[in-house]
Amino acid sequence: MFEVQSGLLMILSIVLFVVKGFALVDCVTRRPSQLDALDTLPKQTWLIILGLALAAHLVLWNPLGLLNLIGIVAALVYLAQVRGSVSR
Repeated sequence: MFEVQSGLLMILSIVLFVVKGFALVDCVTRRPSQLDALDTLPKQTWLIILGLALAAHLVLWNPLGLLNLIGIVAALVYLAQVRGSVSR
């Protein structure tokens, strides 16, 4: 039973790491003017937040840790708010 739980946590951790990495790469490739047109944080602030979230995930691999949960919320907010608005 613990092997299944451990495997699911590993898969969840990898998926969340990929989501955070995708959000960071997407933010890096956006022009600052695209983010300035939206009513959101500046590009540099998003880069800091997403970079810290990804670094915290590398250090604390537990996907259910507080810092990792805060980081995934930040990445999902970026993807939903910023990437969703710019892509339209």
